This record gives sequence, structure tokens and C-alpha cells, in this order.
Amino acid sequence: MRLRDSESDSRFRKEVRAWLAGAVSDLGPAPADVDDWAARRAYDRRWQSRLQDAGFAGIDWPRAYGGRGATPTEHLIFLEESAAAGAPDLGVFFVSQLHAGPTLIAEGTERQRAFHLPKILAGESVWCQGFSEPGAGSDLAGLRTRAVRDGDEYVITGSKIWTSFAFVADYCELLVRTDPAAPRHRGISWLIMPMDAPGIDVRPLRTIEGESEFAEMYLDEVRVPAENLVGAENDGWRVAMVTFSFERGTAFVRELLDAMSLARGLAAIARRVPRGTATAWDDPGIRRDIGTVAAELDALWALTKRNVSRAEGDGTDGGGPVPVAGGSAFKLSYAEALHHLGEVTMRVLDRYAISLDDLAGAVDLPLGRHLQGQLHAFAISIAAGTSQIQRNILAERVLGLPKER
Repeated sequence: MRLRDSESDSRFRKEVRAWLAGAVSDLGPAPADVDDWAARRAYDRRWQSRLQDAGFAGIDWPRAYGGRGATPTEHLIFLEESAAAGAPDLGVFFVSQLHAGPTLIAEGTERQRAFHLPKILAGESVWCQGFSEPGAGSDLAGLRTRAVRDGDEYVITGSKIWTSFAFVADYCELLVRTDPAAPRHRGISWLIMPMDAPGIDVRPLRTIEGESEFAEMYLDEVRVPAENLVGAENDGWRVAMVTFSFERGTAFVRELLDAMSLARGLAAIARRVPRGTATAWDDPGIRRDIGTVAAELDALWALTKRNVSRAEGDGTDGGGPVPVAGGSAFKLSYAEALHHLGEVTMRVLDRYAISLDDLAGAVDLPLGRHLQGQLHAFAISIAAGTSQIQRNILAERVLGLPKER
């Protein structure tokens, strides 16, 4: 495992750091209203345009498809430096950049790639994900949304839930059942659905954080061109596993870096939160728990570097691609560490944990970000496959235990 930058990595880090210093400083603040999706899209697109102009858009995509062709280590360096500089995350382009684009590169037709990939990199199209359903979340193979072939089109009827960024999306990566008589995993197809097609009804789902990022989506005889099929008909489960391999690989790296920052900030807050005549930091138990959760997150950062070293095939750990189980191990451990961080945060803040707003006045504490992180931990144990699903994957694919019936 490589823990230090090579000479070329060091040069790349300096290049990224120098560019971020100027690009972030004059970007301006993100929209204050979390429900102003038009403003959020415009803000994220402005940042995406800067990334593209500087050659950092799709940094890990192949050069043949408009990316930079960066190595996994360079990608990790870019994410690390972006977090340190306070640069925006992908925002509304999360699904576009981390799911749809890479899946089209791996499985799409040349026509699909030529049309969609440049628009994704330029920030001209936003994608949402239409996988989960009210009765098929963790058990995704139980999905019931139907797509019936009618000439050169598929006619789609059903519903989806937890559809990220549906309000501002131009396209949806959609899983549908095209052969109800086939075994559950074999009758599914992966489609590109234009979000302006007639018959789509999007309704908001507000989360415990107060966000409206998710939505329910109802599909009433929505017609999608057959040429929007990605992969072969009824081979959508395999294509979806390709999508998930990206989602569970590096998708949570930026979040991990933010969580490490939260742990450092919590130590600083503990030194200021009053406990009688002392502070929370004077409690040995508090100090121990903050140190423990910081160590857990640091260990996950080391695991990330190990996975990156393996992906680059540097001769350690056998080299070659990181197996899906490696992503599951990271995802499961990260969810548990984030919950632990949230529990420690609540202990430190005590009575100050009743407000999501920063406190000013006699007690000046930047609480909002920490409390939002604590609430966000609940989502992380569900998103991209629940912790229970990750345990099943590890049990079956690593430990060789019998498959769940």
C-alpha cells in the first residue's frame, strides 16, 4: 500500500491545490435556500463549468470520452484537496457523474456515449436514479415497474421512490421489468428515460435533515425509445451491478473526508462546551470517545488508500481491481463509524443539541454542520445498499456462507 505521494503525484497535488485556491475563492456561497433547486442547479453547473475549463471534469474518466484519464491515486488526491479547500461537491451532478456516465462508458452504445457524455461533463444535463420502489428497496430484484415493448418504444408503468434530484433531472437511469415470467434477476432492463416525457409525476419527499433531495416518481404509460436501452433487454441486473460498483467504490470518499473534518471540529467544540465549572473536554470519557471515532475514520482513510493501491496494481495485495466486497466492507464500516460520530456528537453537545442552527452570543458554537452530520448518518446506513445488504454480500462472497433464501 502506498502511503506517500510519488514525485508525479506530488506535482499533481501542487497543480490541483494551486488551481483550487483561485477557483474556490471567487465562486461565491452556495444558495441558502435548500429547496431552491433552480439556484442549486445553476450553482453546481457554474462549478462544473470551471472544472471542465481546467481539465478536471470527469477526472477519472478515460480521455477517449472527455475525461482526464487520471489514475485512482490522482483521483483520490483531487478529492482530498477539494475537501481541504472547501470546494463544492458534485451536488445535483452526483448521479450523472458517478453513476450514469461511468455506466454508459462501460455498457452504452457509441451513439448513447456521443450524445450523453459531453452533456454530463459540461454540466448541461442532470440525471436522477430510478431504482428503488416502495416494495423493492434493499430487495431490488423484487421491482415491479413494467416496461412493455410497443414497436420502437417501451411503455412504462409503475412507481419509484428515493429518486435523487428528480426535480431538476433531465434524464433518469431507470430499472424496469421487461419479462415478468423470467426469474427475478433475469427479467430486468436498464433504460435511459427523458424526464420531460408525458406521464411522469414527481412528488417531494422531505428528509429528517429538512432536505427535499428525494422524490417519489409515478409513471403512467411513459413512452421511452427502445434505442435508450443500455445493454441487452433483460440483462439490466448485470448492468445495475456495474452501476453499483461505481457507487460503492469511491462515491463516499468525499463524505469520509468531511466526516474526518467533523471529528476534528468536534474536539474543538468540546473544549468550549460548558460542563458545570469545566468543559466537555475535561471529561476523560469524552476525550477517549472522540479519539476512538477519529481513529476509526483514519483507519477507513487507510483502507481507501489500500483499495486505491490495489486498483492501480502497484504490486501490493496482488494488484488488480478492487472486488465488490471491498466496497461493501468500506460502506458498512463507514456507516457504523458515522453513527458512532453522531452518538459522540450528541454526548458532547448535550442540551445544545436541540437546535440545527449555529449558536451566537454568550455561547458561540458552530453546531449546525455537526448536527446535520449526525442526522445524515441515518441515511448513510441505507443509501447505496443497506448495512444488512452489505453484511449479506460479505458473508456470501468473502466468508462463503450459504446464500440467503
